[in-house]
Amino acid sequence: FILKAKGSTFDYGFDARTLKQIRIRKRVFSEQAQRTMMQHHIDTAEISTILKDGDVDFGKSKPRKTPCPEYFITSDKIDLYVIRCDSVSTIDKVFTK
Repeated sequence: FILKAKGSTFDYGFDARTLKQIRIRKRVFSEQAQRTMMQHHIDTAEISTILKDGDVDFGKSKPRKTPCPEYFITSDKIDLYVIRCDSVSTIDKVFTK
């Protein structure tokens, strides 16, 4: 049997693993992303929710790009373009629907 430690998660799907790898890094926002967030009244809590529950569109992503893979993450109302480097995840673009 498997014991689940408090606060631990078991992320098996591609989306879940990718989103977790983005979430565990320091998060920064590009100027363009910050402007869009201000214009549309999007806060960082909403971005965090998308990075937890969103879907990675691998067709619009560049997961093999070196040195920093790029991911397109979708949700119901907001999409994100994220650049994931070794120690930082940059929210590069925020798109509203």
